[in-house]
Amino acid sequence: MKQKGNISKFIGEIPGNLFAGFVVSLIALPLGLGLALASGAPPIAGIVSAVVGGVIVSVFGGSHVTISGPGNGLVVAVLGAITLMGEGDLFQGYLYTLAAIMCSGFIILILGFASLGKISDFFPSSAIQGLLAAIGIIILSKQFHIMVGNMDSEGSTIELLIGIPAAIFEGFTDEYRLPAALAGLASLLIMILYPRIRNKYFQLIPAPMWIVMISIGLAWVFERNIGVKHPIPLEYFVNIPNDVFSHFPRPDFSKAFTGNFLLAVFSITVIASIESLLSIKAVDKLDPLRRRSNVNRDLKALGLATMVSAFFGGLNVVTVIARSSVNANNNATNRSSNFFHGMFLVLFILLFKKQLQHIPFPTLAAILVYTGYKLASPAIIKKISEIGKEQVFIFTITLMTTILSSIIAGILVGIFVTLLTHIYLTKNFRLFFENIFKNNIETFDEPDGKLHVSVKHFSSFLNFYRLKQTLDKVGTEKKVVVDFLQSRFVDHTVMQNMWDYEHSFDINGGEFEVIGLDLHNAESEHPSSLRRALEFVPFVPDESRMTRRQKMIDKFCQDIGWDFEHKNDYHMYFLAEFDYFRTRQVDHLYNIGKDKKEIFRIFDIEYSEGFFIAEEELHASMVYIDAGKEIPAFTLSKGDLYERLHYLGSYKEIRLRTFRDFANRFALRADNLRAIRRFFNDDLILFLESNNYYHIESNGKGGILIMDKERHSGVGEIKAMVNFALRFHEVISVEQ
Repeated sequence: MKQKGNISKFIGEIPGNLFAGFVVSLIALPLGLGLALASGAPPIAGIVSAVVGGVIVSVFGGSHVTISGPGNGLVVAVLGAITLMGEGDLFQGYLYTLAAIMCSGFIILILGFASLGKISDFFPSSAIQGLLAAIGIIILSKQFHIMVGNMDSEGSTIELLIGIPAAIFEGFTDEYRLPAALAGLASLLIMILYPRIRNKYFQLIPAPMWIVMISIGLAWVFERNIGVKHPIPLEYFVNIPNDVFSHFPRPDFSKAFTGNFLLAVFSITVIASIESLLSIKAVDKLDPLRRRSNVNRDLKALGLATMVSAFFGGLNVVTVIARSSVNANNNATNRSSNFFHGMFLVLFILLFKKQLQHIPFPTLAAILVYTGYKLASPAIIKKISEIGKEQVFIFTITLMTTILSSIIAGILVGIFVTLLTHIYLTKNFRLFFENIFKNNIETFDEPDGKLHVSVKHFSSFLNFYRLKQTLDKVGTEKKVVVDFLQSRFVDHTVMQNMWDYEHSFDINGGEFEVIGLDLHNAESEHPSSLRRALEFVPFVPDESRMTRRQKMIDKFCQDIGWDFEHKNDYHMYFLAEFDYFRTRQVDHLYNIGKDKKEIFRIFDIEYSEGFFIAEEELHASMVYIDAGKEIPAFTLSKGDLYERLHYLGSYKEIRLRTFRDFANRFALRADNLRAIRRFFNDDLILFLESNNYYHIESNGKGGILIMDKERHSGVGEIKAMVNFALRFHEVISVEQ
């Protein structure tokens, strides 16, 4: 019955996915042609890649709303391989590169079978941003010259960038190139202005498809209506062979195992893997159902699709973020939209092959110029600078290395510079190299059903995969607390992923909270900034800067009319007479919230138990109540064996036989039996039995201490504990 239900659901979702696939194909058509052109391959190679990817990945893939096809990142790697191996003969270089792409696909297939999808977690976020920005600049530098009519531009990225003003001048002063340059500039304006035109009918068609339609329409006007020869010369137009689906160029393996061939295979494999893995992770956040992709299954499908694509003359097949975003935004629900997008591309080529040959290269180049700019726009640098200056440094070094050398050198240098930056910030070389191979994750289930995940030593891109493996095993409908209190360093990549997890859990009805960072210094106010334990900070931290948790506690205190102060407070005298602290040494309080009358006080506390080698540093969140009247001294803890032994104090245990359920569930200790029986009346017993368990103590002088667990409480837990304290105070304030 369940299988029939799934089939019915799939059939019912076909119309929506068919439409999403159609919209994506409108973008994939010009982009496929343009990316192939930018890669130095025949334009149809990009379409072959999209079609093969759409069919194979939709059948064998492990993601849900991703779109596959040629990617931006591979433009540089493929163009470099074609140029290097072709040695002047670009078409022959293209055939050698097809062989390299087939080998790359096989390696990616093996990576999938070896379950190495986790390698994406070893790349620091800012280094990846720098790599993508560099790729954007490289694409822009080359394609800008083509956009203004110069099809033969050569030189390094720096030389091409410097030559842009001269290219613009030549493009608009040379009568032969002028029409092509005008077409390119007009297309760029369409790409820039399209988001600002808010007409819903106009935006049914994506900007790249408008460029294709206008190009084809103008060609028809010139040739049919006014009978005037097209002003753009013939060599500027896309050429699609007549036997496009019957005569495919075949890979040439005659250069296999040469140095250039192996370098091409390595470069293409690394970039294809990085681009796909990062895109899969990003698209999972766009999935309205917040499903998690099977990354290793997707790698297998992408590897197989790449091999088939190269065999038929196509480019690598990767997961592409931009087209996948469009797919998700058009309400795609499963992989069939990827399949439909590939089928629509086949129809376009079969039905409109002649019309597509009226698309000028400069118009496709304009699409890529805009794409390159988006990858390296100033807005990206601004966002990175908000996270921290050290991230700008990592981003810049990676970007410059990639531009001046190669993509492989760029990502390797980015990883190395990130590690050196972390060592410099912590001034602790041993922290990373002594603990990198240690398991830094401990988990245990708390009595209330929450999974407590404790992260020790340090947490960065080097060992994040361990934390990710732990969290990925937990259903997003569960309750999880990730505690960084024992972690002396947490980097930007980890922090960014923590907020992604929080969003995913929130969408699916679960709870995900990060604690233990209040004793760390943040490099900026951005929630994803890296954190260092205060002992590593070589300067006095800005005490006005609060963590996200502190800000949320502050907001909660404001909402209930309390004052909040996050600074350390060493006035702990009111805790001295509580039995809990009889054998424990309090260091300081912090994150303190008080009501106006100072009856209630919520605070985090740092304390220790044991001494010298056996000393253990502990943290907790507690509520203190000044009852304003004398209350008998007692401790109330959970009634299991561990709690009875753990909180064994100077009082004797009292069992209230009249309340058998209460006596079994709670361990009550006190000296004054008569006063305790009078204090624990029916109303108080009923209140305690009807609420969450807390450890409660009275110091015998009107002070009451309430705590939950021997760790920092999450913001939700603090709210619940304060609410409990307020109602507890109401019950005990009634005249007895």
